[in-house]
Amino acid sequence: MTTSSQALRGRRVVVTGMHGFSPIGNDWPTLRANLTAGRTGIRYIEDWDKYDGLNTRLGAPVNDFELPRHYNRRALRSMGRVAQLATRSSELALEAAGLSDSPLKESGQMGIAYGASAGEPDAVADFGNMLINHSTDGLSANSYIRMMAHTAPVNIGVFLGIKGRIHTTSSACTSGSQGIGYAYEAIRFGRQTAMVAGGCEELSAADAAVFDTLFATSTCNERPDLSPRPFDAERDGLVIGEGAGTLILEELEHALARGATIHAEILGFGTNSDGRHVTQPDANMMEAAMRMALEDAGVEASEIGYVSAHGTATERGDIAESHATHAVFGDSTPISAFKSYTGHTLGACGALEAWIAIEMMRDGWFHGTANLTSLDPRCAQLDYLTGAGREIETDTVMSNNFAFGGINTSLILRRWQGE
Repeated sequence: MTTSSQALRGRRVVVTGMHGFSPIGNDWPTLRANLTAGRTGIRYIEDWDKYDGLNTRLGAPVNDFELPRHYNRRALRSMGRVAQLATRSSELALEAAGLSDSPLKESGQMGIAYGASAGEPDAVADFGNMLINHSTDGLSANSYIRMMAHTAPVNIGVFLGIKGRIHTTSSACTSGSQGIGYAYEAIRFGRQTAMVAGGCEELSAADAAVFDTLFATSTCNERPDLSPRPFDAERDGLVIGEGAGTLILEELEHALARGATIHAEILGFGTNSDGRHVTQPDANMMEAAMRMALEDAGVEASEIGYVSAHGTATERGDIAESHATHAVFGDSTPISAFKSYTGHTLGACGALEAWIAIEMMRDGWFHGTANLTSLDPRCAQLDYLTGAGREIETDTVMSNNFAFGGINTSLILRRWQGE
């Protein structure tokens, strides 16, 4: 890329810290071991048996999540589980980036772009109780703080003392990827020097019920190991999961000047909306988002060595996504779906999938799609990874997410090689 074209693109943005919590592990060695062995995080959720009319009983919880002692009672008053996952993930990502004690946090030059589908479900229920039963029992001064859509970024900022701009990316399945994309743009165009970026979600029967009413959830309740099945002819719907993922994005020259460890570069971001239907995806606009990201990155489709699929295991979604991907890449670019292992973590998925894509790119190994044994003939022919995955040497990958409301995102990530 020439100096003049780079100047037109703005400043370069790199990833200097990463952390997450997922249903199959909270660190890369654990995640890779489970991905290689084909161990998913899908479980029968016994607590959901109490809900009349809820067909699915499958969910994917985060295990082994504990907060250290400095998360005291006062700090936790405004945090439901969703904000706790986000804040701890961001704290650990900042530590990994070497920015925990940086004056950048209080300078106004470090911001936050983070989101979830909604706030804490229990807090939402408390307000529902007021409206249905005409009683404020259960409400407190912190109820709204825990319920509000921006509970995660606000709690991150307050707990960690970050005083830059906040983007609240509450856009369902693209909350995490939009968080990364908007953080990238804030740095690229000189508005911030560093950003805490990502997304989160708390496992909730209410989220499962949303998709249940659309007949989009898996009811393979007795065999959680066999669901979900993205792109498979025998799939019967998605599974809801939970988690949080955080990337620390930083302006390249600032990162180099302080001797930071750089994991990857964000090359491009594309986002648009279908403008047509709330729940029926549009393959043409998915394709357009991918092409926007490629153009933004200044790379050709042939340079992408792997595509991280949205891969929800819903009929309409899988078919539309596969044909959009084929329109951009043909049938030769490897592709797989992380959600086959974690379920659909909604607001967290875009951030978790970007993190995992970076780790796989650095290892030169990419996971397969669990339970994909018989391709749905209505899906486009792509190079679907299955089984124990595949060793692939590539410097550049794409990570895609597509949300309710027709919101589409695509991120281009490049392995850092000390440029």
